[in-house]
Amino acid sequence: MPSFDIVSEVDLHEVANAVDQTMREVGTRFDFKGSQASCELKDGEIRLVAESDFQLQQLRDILNSKLAKRNVDAGSLDRGAVTPVGREFRQSLKLKQGVETAYAKELVKLLKESRLKVQASIQGEQVRVTGKKRDDLQEAIAVLRASQPEQPLQYTNFRD
Repeated sequence: MPSFDIVSEVDLHEVANAVDQTMREVGTRFDFKGSQASCELKDGEIRLVAESDFQLQQLRDILNSKLAKRNVDAGSLDRGAVTPVGREFRQSLKLKQGVETAYAKELVKLLKESRLKVQASIQGEQVRVTGKKRDDLQEAIAVLRASQPEQPLQYTNFRD
């Protein structure tokens, strides 16, 4: 039977390159001259540190532009709260990897409500959708894209 998987993955290598490019740009920008602004990737989390809230916002904007150039969706970042620590401001951005169970249940429910002749099953951090016809699977992908998902989804492993 034809099938495909719904996943939410982020290429960590591309994210690491975007963080590196962000730090290079921060080193050359006049508004960051002499400041201790930094951006680092550790354990699936990006940590931003700046001397002011405005610099932290600028650092986030630079990072978002670098991620966009590398085809990493900014929606895959879960933004933490900005916390002032001493004379600096910190924020952590966690990378969303995999489809959470609660969200996977919503996707399955959406596919059932669409009345398409497909079956969806949750398998760990992905959802497998099967159907008798390839056209039904393509309609299912169209329904999911039209629903404006809360996190970026990829449709992989499409098999006939």
